Amino acid sequence: MNLTTPRRPPKPATRVSLEAADAAELSARTRGIVLMCCALVGFACLDTTGKWLARHVPVWEIVWARYVGATMLALAFANPWKATGTLRTQRPILQSTRAMLLFGSTAFNFLALRHLQLADTMSIAFALPLVVSLLAGPILGEWVGPRRLVAILVGFLGVLVVVRPGFGAMQPGMLYSIAGLFCYAFYNMLTRLMAATDPATTTNFFSAISGVVILTPLLPLFWQRPDQPLVWIGLAATGFFGGFGHYLLILAHARAPAAVLAPYVYTQIVWMTALGYLVFGDIPGVYTAAGASVVVSSGLYLFYRERKRAWA
Repeated sequence: MNLTTPRRPPKPATRVSLEAADAAELSARTRGIVLMCCALVGFACLDTTGKWLARHVPVWEIVWARYVGATMLALAFANPWKATGTLRTQRPILQSTRAMLLFGSTAFNFLALRHLQLADTMSIAFALPLVVSLLAGPILGEWVGPRRLVAILVGFLGVLVVVRPGFGAMQPGMLYSIAGLFCYAFYNMLTRLMAATDPATTTNFFSAISGVVILTPLLPLFWQRPDQPLVWIGLAATGFFGGFGHYLLILAHARAPAAVLAPYVYTQIVWMTALGYLVFGDIPGVYTAAGASVVVSSGLYLFYRERKRAWA
């Protein structure tokens, strides 16, 4: 009598390989999400520092310092002196376009922060996942279904609650913030495209050097010498927060689709609201809170639909 336990038949090789591929993809997406959240913490610190600096020096000086610091950080990561060719891109036109979009987003954002609370600019920026999801179809081939399209439209209604066009509340800062939002949405799209051909160090360098190239020749027109050491520290901090944050963002997009990462922008509201209150004593208004709630709900629904589709 044979008392040994019968051995289970091995799984088909195809099934095993598919399960391994699914596990690898899930792991990569998880790492991408963590990197995205860390990048957003850096961006919250960047906006807070930029808003504080705007009280002491011109906005263009802040933008220039942010890019100088980011360039130095990018060179440290790339180390082109030892690793030759790390700054060579396979798609120079796309890299340059992406860098210009980031420059526009940065400039518009700092201009908006002169007029708005951190929570106001963040509420408008919450539309980023909606815009990214809408643009991901024609640009990346990641199309949204009819339910997610409705969620995008509802989210834009939430943005309208915040900006309230036609009710006397539209400020120049809000126009700057909306312009920065669309620049940043297209920047995200091109970041995803570049992740397939260029390493993160190369893409990060092109992002950083653009502002230096554009603003350095104009430096004598807007330079104002800081009158206290803390302002110097703040100018240096903008370069670190911006450069390192975008480096993490590039790494995140190399590991997960844009539609998966986009909803996690909402983690930034915790840091922006807290820093706005601690540093400036700002408390979000009723319309800002209401509009942000609508946009957040729409974005979370988009994330729910994405997860449901991924696990179907």
